[in-house]
Amino acid sequence: MAVKIRLRRVGRKKAPMYRIVVADSKSPRDGKFIEIVGQYQPRTGDKAINLDAARVNHWLNVGAQPTDTVRSLLRKAGLLKERHETRLASKLQANAVPLGEKAEEA
Repeated sequence: MAVKIRLRRVGRKKAPMYRIVVADSKSPRDGKFIEIVGQYQPRTGDKAINLDAARVNHWLNVGAQPTDTVRSLLRKAGLLKERHETRLASKLQANAVPLGEKAEEA
């Protein structure tokens, strides 16, 4: 089952509001979904994106693919940058040589 993180439209006519959901890629846009991980209200301005960062990271870790629009929203919320920095820091930490060992070898 291919899993996507995508938008699901809710709200009134001419007043769109979107839920950011995790769903099977074969289900329809407003159809069955697995979990709601946030919401996006494009008409509210600066507080437009509301995300559960822990759940989004969980789904990205298990292989869910965000759609292009959701990817741009995650980027705008700063989630992808934070995710990249933490993964890079842990990789650098794993490859770092402790200071005490370097002094002993010399």
